[in-house]
Amino acid sequence: MEKQIRFCQSCGMPLTADVLGTNADGSKNEEYCIYCYKDGAFTGDFTMEEMAEFCAQFVDEYNKNTEQNLSREEYKQMLLQYYPNLKRWKLPAEALGSAASFCEELPHATSSLKQQLIKEINALGIKDMPQIDNLFVLQGSFVNMTYPINGNMVKLLDDNATYWGTQIEKDDGRCYGIACDEHYILVSEYGKDGTDAEIVDLKKR
Repeated sequence: MEKQIRFCQSCGMPLTADVLGTNADGSKNEEYCIYCYKDGAFTGDFTMEEMAEFCAQFVDEYNKNTEQNLSREEYKQMLLQYYPNLKRWKLPAEALGSAASFCEELPHATSSLKQQLIKEINALGIKDMPQIDNLFVLQGSFVNMTYPINGNMVKLLDDNATYWGTQIEKDDGRCYGIACDEHYILVSEYGKDGTDAEIVDLKKR
């Protein structure tokens, strides 16, 4: 009998043993992925549309896996049609008239480490980088770029680890990227496709 594929009830990605979220007691959560749910709380205080916008940036990976050729906006619209079927976004019938009270029952992204990291990142005072108000759980392999250091091309992160991070698009077409954990805060700048990455700030905590 073919094993049924489960999907994260927040972002919709396939749930495998290596990407399961974690409950407050450290046990694995069987409904949400680690990028959406960590230590008993959602990692981002998203609306459904904000979640679709965030996930739409991975359209190239989706196209590669499905042999489709969707644009970012087309993928976002597809996600918006799919998400109401997921637990995080599906309001029970009795709550349709009281969405606010239902949302209060959901765990919020109140990780004390995340909130402290946001304060420390904003305190860096990096020129032209706006203040941030949220961070997301990102896979190391997604944010582990190669930087020129002392004549060598070096990666600073662990592909198999997870980091708090975010990406901020600049007016000139490049992006700021942030990746941090309990030990370091890394701020970099790169092209939208991850090219020509350079370190802006690397702070030991």
